[in-house]
Amino acid sequence: MVGDGNALEVAGAIGIFVLLTAVITVTIWQIGSTWRAKLVVERERAYRDLAESAVRAQQDVDRRLAELADRLSTVDGRMVSVERILKEVE
Repeated sequence: MVGDGNALEVAGAIGIFVLLTAVITVTIWQIGSTWRAKLVVERERAYRDLAESAVRAQQDVDRRLAELADRLSTVDGRMVSVERILKEVE
């Protein structure tokens, strides 16, 4: 009988050890998963910010190109007028 009590204590200790190991493993796993998810969110936010910045830059370039096209059109019109006046003077 005395041997049975020791066996139960050992089995109980092993059971508690296995349970604690499982709980600790699952906890570490969940913490790692949460950490990875946060990193993914931060990376996606950085990509979104980069994309928004690129869109703003592209819109600025488009606006400047439109302004330059207007100026070039004005200069072209003036050049045609100057050429016409020069031909009339000749």
